[in-house]
Amino acid sequence: MFWYDHDVSGWGWFTMSVGMILFWAVLIALGVMLFRTLSRSDDSPTSSGTAPRRPAGSTAEQLLAERFARGEIDEDEYRHRLAVLHGTGDSGPRLSKS
Repeated sequence: MFWYDHDVSGWGWFTMSVGMILFWAVLIALGVMLFRTLSRSDDSPTSSGTAPRRPAGSTAEQLLAERFARGEIDEDEYRHRLAVLHGTGDSGPRLSKS
């Protein structure tokens, strides 16, 4: 009976098309998230590529030593700031050379 009416009507085509687009969008999004999760490591630079991630326990002395090692500050400024961190430095402000 009614063998001629087995095709999908207008709304059926619309919902089927939207369903397929959503299905592929979710599948691709899951693939991208899985790839990003598996390819991420703690030693890799951040997504912008500017600086590596620092451990959560970085102290002010370690950060100061890193700046000195990179050449951002000179030896006098390093010693002055280290003395201030230890509480033995002078209390006056100091202008940096950079």
